[in-house]
Amino acid sequence: MKLTKTIILAGTALTGLFATTTYAQTTGSDAVEATVVVTGRRGPKSIDGALTKENISKSRSTITQDYLKTQLPGQTVLQSINLVPGVNFTNNDPYGSSGGNLRIRGFDGSRVSLTFDGVALNDTGNYSIYSNQQLDPELIETAAVNLGTTDVDSPTASATGGTVSYKTVKPTKDFGVDLSGSLGSDNYTRAFVMVNTGEIAGFTSYLTYSQTQYDKFKGPGKLDKKQVNGRIYRPLNDNGDFVSLSANWNVNRNANYRNMSIADFKKNPDLDYDKTCVNVAPDNKNDPQIQTYPGCTNFYGQRINPSDTGNLRGQFKYHVLPNLVFTFDPSFQYVLAEGGTQFENVNEKDSRLDLSGTNVTPPSPTNNGDKNGTGRDLNGDGDTKDTITLWRPATTNTHRYGVSSSLIWDINDHNRIRGAYTLDYGRHRQTGAFGYLNADGTPVDIWGGRENAANAVTALDGNVLQNRNRFSIAKLEQLALEYRGQFFDNKLVVNLGVRAPVLTRELNNYCYQPSGGDFPRCTTEAPSAPTGSGNVTLPTSGSATQQYIPPISFEKEYKKTLPNLGVSYAFTETQSVYASYAEQISAPRTDNLYKYSRAAAADSPLVVSVAEPETTKSIDIGYRYQSSTILLSTAFWSTKFKNRLVTTFDPETLLSIERNVGDVDQYGWDGQIGWQATEALSLYGSASYNHAELSNDLQLSPTTFLPTKGKMLVETPEWTYSGRIQWNPISQIQLGLQGKYVGERFTTDVNDEKVDAYTVFDLDATYTLPFAKATYLQVNVTNLTDEVYLGSLGSGLNAQPILDVDPTQVGNQVKNAVTTFHYRGAPRTTMITLKTKF
Repeated sequence: MKLTKTIILAGTALTGLFATTTYAQTTGSDAVEATVVVTGRRGPKSIDGALTKENISKSRSTITQDYLKTQLPGQTVLQSINLVPGVNFTNNDPYGSSGGNLRIRGFDGSRVSLTFDGVALNDTGNYSIYSNQQLDPELIETAAVNLGTTDVDSPTASATGGTVSYKTVKPTKDFGVDLSGSLGSDNYTRAFVMVNTGEIAGFTSYLTYSQTQYDKFKGPGKLDKKQVNGRIYRPLNDNGDFVSLSANWNVNRNANYRNMSIADFKKNPDLDYDKTCVNVAPDNKNDPQIQTYPGCTNFYGQRINPSDTGNLRGQFKYHVLPNLVFTFDPSFQYVLAEGGTQFENVNEKDSRLDLSGTNVTPPSPTNNGDKNGTGRDLNGDGDTKDTITLWRPATTNTHRYGVSSSLIWDINDHNRIRGAYTLDYGRHRQTGAFGYLNADGTPVDIWGGRENAANAVTALDGNVLQNRNRFSIAKLEQLALEYRGQFFDNKLVVNLGVRAPVLTRELNNYCYQPSGGDFPRCTTEAPSAPTGSGNVTLPTSGSATQQYIPPISFEKEYKKTLPNLGVSYAFTETQSVYASYAEQISAPRTDNLYKYSRAAAADSPLVVSVAEPETTKSIDIGYRYQSSTILLSTAFWSTKFKNRLVTTFDPETLLSIERNVGDVDQYGWDGQIGWQATEALSLYGSASYNHAELSNDLQLSPTTFLPTKGKMLVETPEWTYSGRIQWNPISQIQLGLQGKYVGERFTTDVNDEKVDAYTVFDLDATYTLPFAKATYLQVNVTNLTDEVYLGSLGSGLNAQPILDVDPTQVGNQVKNAVTTFHYRGAPRTTMITLKTKF
């Protein structure tokens, strides 16, 4: 089990090509990096998997299976990269199934390209990363983090902050079975099985299954995760050519944790949802009186987050000629998920149901609910006088097709050219088919009326009542060209690259959108005639009217040519320097474009700032020292950001609120070192400094401004530190202790509220048992000191009222305070695992 501690590379300076381990995103990038010339560089390939030898001209850190297997079985890979400098991941529970928040150099997850065997995993609509849906860690060979830059063929139109790419393990040539069982705090259970078929007719393959269940660490509710994986692999010859097909299927059924304000956290960090629904729906079937069911605003049974996700991934590499390589990576992905769920109180005479043209005020002792309209009997009591609580999901169904391909030409031993093409085509369907609730307040069907016609709430004309109804297509096409040259006895490596992404968004909103509002109104009732602005009116409450944008379809295109340059120079056998420059773009998300669809449909300039693309220009200058026992790297970096958007998700309203904080100047330093002190002892440490300052005051309206100039970017710690020590006191025992410090983080743009710094330590211990082919007993303890802290943060404009936000007015114009909401970090958690192979 013990990793061979010291793997010395060639003892003399190499003058030819040397095949290095590759950690890039696609098969094409792997093929390019697989024959990087390494001149006179010695050193271990890895320090126990926590730090790996790098030879590229950009800031990158890689972890391997040797480190991953020491972490909690079943944990999300994004938690396992948390020791990497510049990375800060906050898990919403100790085991990884509740999601979390990734930040790299202050960039949130939606600005980081996440790939899995070269397949893009960011959401096609809002670029979000779903950390709880990632691959079982037993199947991950390597996970690489590009800090602040992309690869030249990165399949993304959103990555302004870097990339995270991980690769799956290959099947073994021999038959074998891996079994793993875990028990832990909060009634945690997990089982994992992997069967390798061995080599059959030149093919190798495996099939795996895992199932994880546990209780929330606070409040009521359970989490359940199942995952199936398979891979078939065949080498085509002895020069590295191969063909592979992989499959993944993941099912999550999660009860959510309640987030809380800082004040609530200080009073009771265990605050969560109610175990029972305190407003149980009355039995109205034999009661002709008016019934009102106000709903359960804090009931855990209505705070759930289900998802079904899967993908097929093909990989192909073939030498067309001895110096010409073709790679081809096709993929398909399927997603069915809720973006958050909640109830809505609906009156039986809501005009969306009876299409009467009038939406009455809910009945009261002085209003029998009889006026205007016939209504729609929802609860079967024979009248239409009631207000009924209905299940209102927000469902997303995505079908996504992708291709990444490269043609690589070795002009000679020192010069290489690659051309690459990427297609990422996603069909994104967002609906919200209302369904019914059981008497205890839980939904009859978690998907509402989407898949269960008997559970669907319908209007008098038979149409299903929808919370939202949108369809979009996101089509990314990208051409890339890269040159790699090696000079001066291969000490100097130059990379010159350019990529040209073109993102086309086709958007269709089938509902009426409030003019300047967020909640759509999905109805077949007849609107009024359009006004001069093109808006219409629809009934709301009582006799009031509201201006709406009619259903609309439009298309927008975003494109930019992005240079990607790098150079590295090995000036001794152990030391090298590098520098890189990259430009990146993040095109607007679908929600932003829908919100401002009237301007987009008219093809007028999108003057609303949150619908403008973000752009960055990043520079890294770094140094590496790689000796027989030490791997060290350090880098200074700078990023100029234009049109920086900050997103806050409100789980109560299910709205993602965007605000453009303008230009942001970021700069900092990252450093890490690994030392193989002895055969039995290794140490690793990293540190990061991040200065992210807003360049302008935030404009709220034509005449009002928020004083944000010179303030620090929200959710971004200035300093983070991490470290790990691994020790084998005897051959059968391996011990590991690691820690992470995260500095203070602001929660508001004006920096008038912040959360405290925190430090978390984790312990792992493994004992080798003399059974089967290999049997281990492993104990993991996370948050060893039981630190009580806030992990994933929400953010807002200001936590305290601000005066004089309008300099054109006399007197005090007040910007009212906004409450921000956050997630508590997980407490101390213990797990024991038995692993065996035969």
